[in-house]
Amino acid sequence: MKGVDDAFLGVGDKPGLDIWCIMGTNVVPIAKNLHGKFYTGNCYIVLSTSELKRGSRQHNVHYWVGEEAKEEHCVMASDKAFELDAALGSQAVQYREMQGEESDKFLSYFRPCIIPVQGSFSSHWRRSAEECDQTTMFRCEGEHVARVTEVPFSRTSLDHKAAFIVDTPLKIFLFSGCNSSVQTRAKALDVIKYLRENRHSGRCEIGTIEDGKLVGDSDAGEFWNLFGGYAPIPRDVPDAANGELMTTTSKKLFWINKRKLVPMDAHLLDREMLKSDRSYILDCGTEIYLWLGMATLVSERKISVTVLEDYVRSQGRSSIGQTVITTEGHEIADFKLQFQHWPKNVVQKLYEAGREKVAAIFKHQGYDVAEIPEDKPQQSISSNGSLKVWLVDRGSVTLLCTEEQEELYNGDCYIVQYSYVEDGKDYNLFFSWSGQNSVQEDRLASVSLMSSMSDSVKGPAVVGQVSEAREPELFFLVFKSLIIFKGGRSAAYKNSVLQKSNRTEGYQKDGAALFRVQGLRHDCARAVQVDLIASSLNSSHCYILQDGPSFFTWTGSLSSPTEHVILDRMMNKLFPLKQSFLLKEGSEPDHFWKTLEGRSEYSKDKCVKSWPADPRLYTCTFQQCLFKVSAILQITFSATRNHEYSQLVAC
Repeated sequence: MKGVDDAFLGVGDKPGLDIWCIMGTNVVPIAKNLHGKFYTGNCYIVLSTSELKRGSRQHNVHYWVGEEAKEEHCVMASDKAFELDAALGSQAVQYREMQGEESDKFLSYFRPCIIPVQGSFSSHWRRSAEECDQTTMFRCEGEHVARVTEVPFSRTSLDHKAAFIVDTPLKIFLFSGCNSSVQTRAKALDVIKYLRENRHSGRCEIGTIEDGKLVGDSDAGEFWNLFGGYAPIPRDVPDAANGELMTTTSKKLFWINKRKLVPMDAHLLDREMLKSDRSYILDCGTEIYLWLGMATLVSERKISVTVLEDYVRSQGRSSIGQTVITTEGHEIADFKLQFQHWPKNVVQKLYEAGREKVAAIFKHQGYDVAEIPEDKPQQSISSNGSLKVWLVDRGSVTLLCTEEQEELYNGDCYIVQYSYVEDGKDYNLFFSWSGQNSVQEDRLASVSLMSSMSDSVKGPAVVGQVSEAREPELFFLVFKSLIIFKGGRSAAYKNSVLQKSNRTEGYQKDGAALFRVQGLRHDCARAVQVDLIASSLNSSHCYILQDGPSFFTWTGSLSSPTEHVILDRMMNKLFPLKQSFLLKEGSEPDHFWKTLEGRSEYSKDKCVKSWPADPRLYTCTFQQCLFKVSAILQITFSATRNHEYSQLVAC
C-alpha cells in the first residue's frame, strides 16, 4: 500500500500480538520471545488482533512511549501507528500509552506483567546477563492486571497500600502492605514466579513478609537486614479526591479546522454534533479522544493526529492520562458514554432484489435454495434433566403441575429450576423469570425466593434473572416447548389490573388470540401471545390465530420449512385435536383480517439474527461515594465444568 511501511503489510490476519520497536528511522519487528520486554529509551507499536464471535476481527493499536525516549521517536511512533491503522483499513482504535500510565487493556495483553528495563533495545543482550547480578525493587498494584514499577531500593519506597518485590541474586522477597488487597498480593505472586523462571532459571528461594507481623520470622529478618535493620513505615497519606476532581472537570470539545482548535459548546454532548467530514478532540480530563470522521481525507487525519500531540503537550499532560484515536463507526464504548444520545447500531436489511437474483443463479446451476441450512445450536447442558416451575404469589411460591409448567403468563413471575446429572455430579440451574406486565412486588419476591431455594439444593447452583423478550437461549433449552399467555394469576397482578379497569385482561380460551411461533430447533419452540392487530404480523415468522371455534395457521413469505414444522407442532400443543386453515402470506380471507381489526401495514423485512455478542465481565465498586464500573479484560471461562457460567455471563 502506498505510504505504508513494508513492516505492516499483511499483518492482522491472525489473532494475537505483533510488536515493533522504533529504532532511528526504522520499524523493527520484535520476536515473540521478547514480547512484554520494553526499554525506557524506546518507543514501541503494539497491534492486538482478536477474533469476535461474529467472525470478524477487531484491531487495537497501541504506541508505547518510554520515559527516556527521544522526542523524534515519539513523533515517529505516532505516525507509524497511523500508517498501521491505514493498512488495517482505518478500522482500528489507537491508544497512546505512557510508561507508568498504561491502560488496563494494554497491560492485559502481557501475562503476568510488563517490567520496563532501563536503557535501549539495542543493548538488551548485554543487559540480560547483568539482570541476575543486581538487587532490584518493584512496586506492584492492581487487582485485575498487575502494574509493576521499579522503585529505588530504599526503605522510603515502602508503604502500606501496595505489594513490594525485592529481587536479590539468591532470594526474592514479597512484602505485602497491610492495606493491600488479596487480589494485589496474588498478582505479585504471579510476578515473582515470572522473575524466578526468567531471571533465575527456577533456582531461587522465595520469602514472604506480612506488614506488621515480623516477630520470629526468618524471612522478615533477612528482608529488613537488606535495609540496615527494621524501622516502622509511616502511615499512608490519604489520596486526594481524584474521583471527585474528575467528575467536576468539564468536558471540552474542539473542532479541528486547518490545524486550529475551534471550541464547541460541550455542556450537553450529542452524537449529531459530530460531522463525518470533520475531526474532533474531546478532552474528558483523564482521557483525551480524537474522533476522525468517515469522510475526512487521509492528509487531514495525519494533521489531526499532529494537532492532538500538540494539544497534549500544550496542556502539560504528556506523561499523564491517555489519548485514544477512533474512527467514525468504530467508536469504543467509553467514548460513546460521553454523549447524551448515541444511536444504537442498526442491523442492515437484506436487499430483496439482490437476494432473488443470487437465488436464481443457484437454481440455474441445479442447487436447491429453498432454505439456507441453519446453524445447529451448541448442546450446552444435558437434555435429560428434570424441570420444576413455581408461581410467585404474595411472597410465596406454588409448584405448578407438569401440564402447566410450560405455560407462563406475562403478568406473573416464576422461578424455574432445571436439575441434571453429569459425570456423577448434580447440577442445578435457577431462573427468576419476570413477565413484561408483572408488578414490582412479585419481581422483588421472585429474586429473593430464588436465592433461598438455590442455597438449599445439593451440588453447585447457577442463578440467573431474566425478563420476558430478553431471555437467553439457555432458558428456552430447559423447556421442550413454551407458551406465554397474556394476563396473570397472581393476586398482586389481579389487584393491579382491577385498579386500572373493572375487567380482568388476559387470554380467554373461547375468545380471540394471536400467537407468534418461533423455535431454536424442531424440539425447542415457543409460542408468544401478541396483540390482536395486523401490525403484530411479520413476514419472517409464523402465527396461530384463534377466533372462537375457528383457527388459522399463517406462514410468512420469509419463514423457513423448519419453522413450518414447528408451527404444526405448536398448533397441536395449544389446541389438540383442532383443525386449522393453513394460510400463506398474501392469500388471507376477509375473515382473517376482520379478526385482526382490519388490514394494516406490518413488517415485511427479513429478521436477520444478530451475531452473539462476546462475553463481558465487569466489577462494580463504590469509591469516594461514587459508583464505578470497570471492565475485566482477557477473561476466560472453562469449557467443561463451568459451561453453565459462561452461558449466563455471555447473555
